[in-house]
Amino acid sequence: MSSVLAGIRVLDFGRYIAGPYCAAVLGDFGAEVIRIDRLGGGEDRFVMPVGTSGGGAVFLQSNRNKRSIALDIDKPQGREVVRRLVRSADVVVVNMPPQTLLDLGLDYDTLSQIRPDIIVTTASAFGSTGPNRNKTGLDGIGQCLSGAVYLSGTADHPTKAMVPYVDFGTALACAMGTIAALYERKTSGKGQHVEGSLLNTALTIASNSLIEEGVLNVGREAIGNRTRYGSPSDIFRVRDGWIMVQVIGQSTFKRWTRLIARPDLFEDPRLQTDLARGDHGEELSGLMGQWCATRTREEALNELERSKIPAGPVQSPRQVLDDPHVKAEGILQPTDYPGLARPAPLVKMPVTLSRTPGEIRHRAPLVGEHTDAILQEAGYGADEIAHMRQLGLVGGIAA
Repeated sequence: MSSVLAGIRVLDFGRYIAGPYCAAVLGDFGAEVIRIDRLGGGEDRFVMPVGTSGGGAVFLQSNRNKRSIALDIDKPQGREVVRRLVRSADVVVVNMPPQTLLDLGLDYDTLSQIRPDIIVTTASAFGSTGPNRNKTGLDGIGQCLSGAVYLSGTADHPTKAMVPYVDFGTALACAMGTIAALYERKTSGKGQHVEGSLLNTALTIASNSLIEEGVLNVGREAIGNRTRYGSPSDIFRVRDGWIMVQVIGQSTFKRWTRLIARPDLFEDPRLQTDLARGDHGEELSGLMGQWCATRTREEALNELERSKIPAGPVQSPRQVLDDPHVKAEGILQPTDYPGLARPAPLVKMPVTLSRTPGEIRHRAPLVGEHTDAILQEAGYGADEIAHMRQLGLVGGIAA
C-alpha cells in the first residue's frame, strides 16, 4: 500500500497543537516528519501529563509519526543546521507570531532563498496583517473572539468549550492547505506560504451566527444548551444520566409531538417553524424534560431512535473509551510510550481513504531521540556531531 505523501520531508517547529498536529496529519499520510525540539524539550511535552518520562496527552496525540532532533536554534550555529536541513525539506511547519518567525529566520522569504520550492506553513493566533498580528493567543482566546463563548452558557455566565476545537481545526485546515500547495507544486515547480490562524478558524466555525447577525442584526444571547433554530434541542436529565435531543425540521417535530403524546402541538399556530419553536424553546424543553425524567437513558434513547429523532448520551471520557461503537469503528489506537502505565489511546485521522489511508505507524519521539541520525543524514560526520554536543548545540540520545 503506497502512502499519499511518501518521499515528502517535513520540518516541524510547531508547539502545542496547531502546528504539531498539522505535521502529524502529514506524517499519517506518509511524510517523513522531523520535530525540531528545544534542548530538554519544549513545554508542550508536559501538558496533561500521563507518564513518568514527560509524555503529556497533548504531545502524544499531536506528535506521532515523527522523529526528533534537539537543537538550539537561538544560536547562529543552530540556525546553520536549520539551513542545511531546509535544503532537503519540502515543507516547514511553524506556529509562532510573524515577528518571531522573522527573528528566527523561519519566515517564507528567508527559507525560500535557501530552497525556492519550499512550502512554509504557518499558524498564528491572529494572522499576519492586522494590528494584533504579533500578539500571542491560545485556543480559548480564539473561541472568545469569534462570538462562540458569548453565545455559550448563559447570558450572565459565558462558557468556553473545554476541548481545544480551534487548535485542532486550525491544524486540519493548515494540513489541507499544505497538501494543496504540494499538489500545485507538481505543476508550477514553485513553493508558497500556507497561512492559518486561530482567529480565522474560530470565525469559520462561528460563521452561521456571524452571517445572521450581519444581515439581520438580531442580537442573539446565550440560552444554555438550547438553540434558537429549533426546539426542543437541549440536554435533558434522565433517571441515570443525561442525553442530548435535537428536534430540527417540520417532520421531526411532528414525530416528536406524537412521541410525547401531544399531537396538538403540531397544529399550534405559535410553533409552525423552527425559528418560532426556538422562540418557545424553554416551554418545549420543559415538556421534553418531563418525558425524559421518567425514563432511563437506554429507555429514552431507544424510544427516540424508534421515532427517528436525533439523540445521544452525554458521555464521560471513560464512557467514550468503553463505547462499543467507538471500539467497532477502530477510531482509537493503543500506542505505547516510555513511562506510561498502559498504552495511550491515540485518536486516528478523522478521515479515511479507501486505498491509501493515513496511519499511526509509531509513537511520538523522546527529546532528541534521533538527533545523531538526522545530523548524519544532513551530511555531518561523527566528529562534528560530537563537537556540537560539547558546545551544547544539540542534545538528546547519543548514538
